[in-house]
Amino acid sequence: MSKGTVVLAYSGGLDTSCILVWLKEQGYDVIAYLANIGQDEDFDAARKKAESLGAKKVFVEDLRAEFVEEFIWPSVQANAIYEDRYLLGTSIARPCIARRQVLIARQEGAQYVAHGATGKGNDQIRFELTCYALYPSILAPWRIPEFYNRFKGRKDLMDYAQKHGIPVPATPKAPWSMDANLMHISGSQPRVVRKSDVRAADSFGAFLSRSVLAAGVPVKVTHLKEGTSKTTPLQIFTYLNEIGGRHGVGRIDIVENRFIGMKCRGIYETPGGTILYHAHLDMEIFTMDREVRRIKQGLGINFSELVYNGFWYSPECEFVRHCIAKSQENVEGKVQVSVLKGHVYILGRESPKSPYNEELVSMDVQGDYNPCDASGFIKINAVRLKEYNRLQNYSFRS
Repeated sequence: MSKGTVVLAYSGGLDTSCILVWLKEQGYDVIAYLANIGQDEDFDAARKKAESLGAKKVFVEDLRAEFVEEFIWPSVQANAIYEDRYLLGTSIARPCIARRQVLIARQEGAQYVAHGATGKGNDQIRFELTCYALYPSILAPWRIPEFYNRFKGRKDLMDYAQKHGIPVPATPKAPWSMDANLMHISGSQPRVVRKSDVRAADSFGAFLSRSVLAAGVPVKVTHLKEGTSKTTPLQIFTYLNEIGGRHGVGRIDIVENRFIGMKCRGIYETPGGTILYHAHLDMEIFTMDREVRRIKQGLGINFSELVYNGFWYSPECEFVRHCIAKSQENVEGKVQVSVLKGHVYILGRESPKSPYNEELVSMDVQGDYNPCDASGFIKINAVRLKEYNRLQNYSFRS
């Protein structure tokens, strides 16, 4: 007798293929769910594989457009970057994937949702906080003793796969895995990436473009030499990924702090996201009031930590997203960008909504500004400094 129906977030790789078969062994009916978020994957082959392994049904969902518009664009507006370097490529994808998984579970009357994230990583938290917010019951095999005591590592999984006739891409000679989507590619290679001091493998004329932003998100990208333009969110992001990847943009090798409390090494490539990060940051500074931006910078850090830690569907993250969206109302204009040998260069910008006043800032024209006013401004700001140093008993006498 069946223990119930499980909707498994399925990638077709070693872990989730073995999990699918193992769940069936435990008496569950399994529905496999594959999310297309821009990874280079043969989805038809993955579907046939899931069916051959005994999946009751297989759903392959194209989430690329909603991933860009509903998840990547808010991260662009936020200038979201975790610990000053990571552009959240994996983090931002998980709530998008999990949301559709829950919808399928509801539609199919499934009792559980399940994932293949390990018990040490961040993804278990991201998947489950989303699922618990939207659905009651979750199976996490890597935290079930019967599973993790049986499979202590990838070798055990590969032995299981061989025994059950499960075709897998990994072999004992090359046991690495990749996580890829429209936003980025991340590498996880136990023999190399786990070591913090071993250099990862290297894999590169200039690209000149103009990005047009409105309300803090791209609405058009034009290649200035070719005259070609992209206008839909998916076209824009895919095109910038292609160009940025060609020029080695967005490659980082970092050690980051997982929410669960341990440090880990991450190797990421985020080409399109890196170009947009620089273009958006330039236009934001050009158009936004200084004090509003100071507050918004703090909100961007909050947003990044919430997304990294899996709290997309929390009330605080919803609040922060609304605040950031409000701050972007005047972030509108054109940014000219050059990409060359891994770097993004801002060459110029223009906007009808910028408070930049050429006459006011000019050293050749006085404009509507009285230099004498600066004397009082400086003296008032110096009061606090004088009092602080008086209390410290500082003396400049020899």
